[in-house]
Amino acid sequence: MNKKLIALAVAGACFAPTVMAQTANPVTLYGRIYVTVEQSKVDGGTAPQSSRIRMVDQASYLGVRGTEDLGGGLKAFFQLETAFDPQDASGTFANRNSGVGLQGGWGSVILGRWDTPMKVTQTAVDPWGDLTPGDITGAALDQGNFSRRQSNMIQYWSPDWSGFTLRAGYVPNEGKVDASGSTAGRDPSLTSVSLAYSKGPIYVAYAYEEHKDQIATSGAAGGAGKEEGNAIAARFTMGKVRIMGHYGEYKKPNSAKDKSYMVGFDWNFAGKHVLLGSYQNAEVGTPKCDMYSVGYRYDFSKRTFFIASYTEVDNDVGMNCNYGTAGTGGTGGDLSNFAVGVRHIF
Repeated sequence: MNKKLIALAVAGACFAPTVMAQTANPVTLYGRIYVTVEQSKVDGGTAPQSSRIRMVDQASYLGVRGTEDLGGGLKAFFQLETAFDPQDASGTFANRNSGVGLQGGWGSVILGRWDTPMKVTQTAVDPWGDLTPGDITGAALDQGNFSRRQSNMIQYWSPDWSGFTLRAGYVPNEGKVDASGSTAGRDPSLTSVSLAYSKGPIYVAYAYEEHKDQIATSGAAGGAGKEEGNAIAARFTMGKVRIMGHYGEYKKPNSAKDKSYMVGFDWNFAGKHVLLGSYQNAEVGTPKCDMYSVGYRYDFSKRTFFIASYTEVDNDVGMNCNYGTAGTGGTGGDLSNFAVGVRHIF
């Protein structure tokens, strides 16, 4: 008995520093599982599809994050977040928001792969979150490269200045091409900046993003030129109703200016019952598309909900708006989607 007690005491002494270190500098495992079953159909266009049932992952992920107190008001932090598909357990390690940084009274600096400041402003006014049939942040608004999670990025996040916050990100030109060839002179970089005001019931934000030589153009020596995006986002809360809006203009090399806008809402009308809806429109020169989405959500708890939604996308000839991910059909098609699903976070 005494030998057992001594062994337990020694083991406790050995592990105590580790436990204390973890308590002082916690590391957290977290994640989300979000899956829907959908009935999807495409009428007309270049790739019509008859009605079919499918199961779709809605951006499930698993992550680990932690901090270390460095003293003097300075902290180190890290996050590794991996997307995975619960249907087949596929995924790529740390392909979501992942990086390492320092945080102090002056703000935060982070190095790694993360949502650009422009994408953050889109997400803030999206009533659907990551439900892809109605999602604002993907191909639904034909935003193309202006809704992205960017690798090799240096970001600065300001502290809260009486409701105002600034985010700025830059991707250096490590892909620069000096040698001769079809891409000689290519000097790619990315800059993204946002300024937001959030206080009480009001959220308003402006974002600007520039991509230099980010799009490959066959046989174009000197790179692919520059594309720019400007966007404004707003959200207003009135009791249990939130009204949201977004407008963006995106200019790409050798193409017409893209324009898109979204108006949406969510309404917690009775306890755990929530109604959602949005209308979205995108134009690329003359052709345009319209997206209509309505839905109902039941919040079992803060971590788990059930959702049902219906979405239609109407494309003009030559237009190819689609769902944020798991798109169907081709150019000029009219899409419809009914989805039911469950989301759980931990």
